[in-house]
Amino acid sequence: MTAQPPAEAVTLDDPAAFTWTPPGDDRVRELLRRTRSVTVVGASANPARASNEISRYLITGTEYDVHFVNPRLEELLGRPVYDSVAEVPGGPDLVTAFRRVDTIGAAAAEIVDAGARTLWLQLGLWHEPAASLALEAGLDVVMDRCVMVEHRRLLGPG
Repeated sequence: MTAQPPAEAVTLDDPAAFTWTPPGDDRVRELLRRTRSVTVVGASANPARASNEISRYLITGTEYDVHFVNPRLEELLGRPVYDSVAEVPGGPDLVTAFRRVDTIGAAAAEIVDAGARTLWLQLGLWHEPAASLALEAGLDVVMDRCVMVEHRRLLGPG
């Protein structure tokens, strides 16, 4: 069964519309500890981009097996880049998305279909329909948090 992309996002400007409850620090720590691989969707080759900095941290500061998805790249930081989450070897575990909010619904559907365990939307990204889709499929969800910041804060560098 293929997940259907969810409807439009609720913006961060309208907190009264939020229905999803963020996980607490203990749960995020548990998610980070159980994670074996991180797939970065929307990874950039531009060193000035947050996705590049966070990707470098994940490779050098953690023990995660790090994969990249970006159909415009073939290699990043010495690693192959895949066109889709479904192509990631061994399947995805935690998938963190660096995408425009208007593309998060489709990205979430792809992440669910690929069998990920965790959907992680980076700082500034909040998409309640995507969270609902992922939760209904049994994924854990983290939104509007930086995986690098949370890893450093809750587990310390690698």
